[in-house]
Amino acid sequence: MILHVRKWLERGKFVLMFCLFTFVLYHILSAVAQWLEPTQRYKEPVGRAVKVFQDHGAISDQGSMADRLKLFYWMGE
Repeated sequence: MILHVRKWLERGKFVLMFCLFTFVLYHILSAVAQWLEPTQRYKEPVGRAVKVFQDHGAISDQGSMADRLKLFYWMGE
């Protein structure tokens, strides 16, 4: 059995460079994604904008689950 050391060193270098470039690309893409994401998604709107939010509380406040399902199919809400 003959070991080709140079061939194995080239393969190791390729795997090492592949892992390094993958790591760098991952961090670049995560930095770009963080840069594009809004800073505070759920902050109060400014100007004439209105934030719409309706807190229904617990499910039992609206009736049974069957009643809610019927309402959903009837009104689409």
